[in-house]
Amino acid sequence: MTHLDTPVAPTYDPEAPRIPALELRDLNLSFGGIRALEHIDFKVYSHEIVALVGENAAGKSTLAKVVSGVYRPTSGTILRDGMEVSITSPSVATRLGIATVFQDLALANNLDVVANMFLGHERNRANVLSSDEMETEAKSVLDEIGARIPSVRYPCENLSAGQRQSVAIARTLLAKPKIVVLDEPTSSLSITQTAEVLDLIVRMRRLGHGIVLISHNLADVQAVADRIVVMRHGRIIGESPMSDVTYEDIVAAITGAIQSLPAPVTTRGTRVVGASVA
Repeated sequence: MTHLDTPVAPTYDPEAPRIPALELRDLNLSFGGIRALEHIDFKVYSHEIVALVGENAAGKSTLAKVVSGVYRPTSGTILRDGMEVSITSPSVATRLGIATVFQDLALANNLDVVANMFLGHERNRANVLSSDEMETEAKSVLDEIGARIPSVRYPCENLSAGQRQSVAIARTLLAKPKIVVLDEPTSSLSITQTAEVLDLIVRMRRLGHGIVLISHNLADVQAVADRIVVMRHGRIIGESPMSDVTYEDIVAAITGAIQSLPAPVTTRGTRVVGASVA
């Protein structure tokens, strides 16, 4: 049984006033005459999984690259814990507590798990690598998120696709980020491996991370996400609590069969008249 089979108790006060861990306001990105992102309003809170969905070229990965500092927006505002910031590079994003795991994972197959997790950020004592220290820290992070890695001394080429994804995610957590962006983390995984990665994502939410989950697999996002945001042609065309929409609602919004997601429901189970989620 995985942790997805049982409810996860919140570790924060849901009634307390909340400031988004990350917020984008009227963000735009152009490449010459091509408008890649238009009027993006987006937010993610701590202890929350936000699913970002849409067809290919909808703008999901482009938005992730803006948040991670790969692209600089043409205009708009980015706020971190309510304070305006400028994300000018990946290193700045890291310092601001934003980590991104892209689809390619960027792991060195010939190196073991520890070496991959600390690649470029090795621990040193008097110019000597602190192998034991790095191994202990790597084990601690992997254990914390429930990653099933047989040994941190295994070469990454001997790991399954799901285990490699776990290593890539654990590597980002060494910097203790507050926001983690996952770009298609379950792509090409088996059913068992997908369940393990989704379980890991749920554990990360419980630990307090705000998670942006980019995925084409709607079953995956319905299983773990608290809120869903739909993109089409570089715009956000709808968002809703996951519990308020059906699979059919999401597909219709993605494909353009409807112009936006249905309005959120009230506690009595009826649609809120006139509510907008665009």
